Amino acid sequence: MNEPFEKGANAAAHVGNVLAAHRDTDQPDATFRAIDAGMQATIGHKLFTVLVFHPDLQQAERIYSTHPAVYRVGDSRRTAEFPLKQRLLIEGEHYIGRDADDLRAAFFDHDLIFSLGCESVLNMPVRWRGQTLGALNLLHEAYWYSEADVGLARLFAQLALPAIMMGLRP
Repeated sequence: MNEPFEKGANAAAHVGNVLAAHRDTDQPDATFRAIDAGMQATIGHKLFTVLVFHPDLQQAERIYSTHPAVYRVGDSRRTAEFPLKQRLLIEGEHYIGRDADDLRAAFFDHDLIFSLGCESVLNMPVRWRGQTLGALNLLHEAYWYSEADVGLARLFAQLALPAIMMGLRP
């Protein structure tokens, strides 16, 4: 029997798992796997991806995905084509899309997102020294995410910082 999902449950243990993953030599994957598991258990997601932003190339590159056959690691696109560029990259603010209409307005690949059973999103920037270096992207069923998820998502985003910085290396 499945236990009911309780957002935020046992967050401290999952944060500890991410900190332990930082010691692993299989980086950045060990850290991303621990963050994936922690965010799945405490916030929830059907799809989780991680992007790094390469400002010199003006590109966003996917460096982790729970659905690599659909959202491939290594794929990149110009940040000029990134729908939430102003909000995430420049302002460094998170974005919550609550339903299918929000996703249609924000993502060119909304039909692909819908095909995975996702109709809401939480995009959380990873920031350092006033710059957005990357983003954690969680997608789930409609109305899954709210402002109540932001604090914990921001904590996981900052725990991703060393792994994100590895993804920035040429």
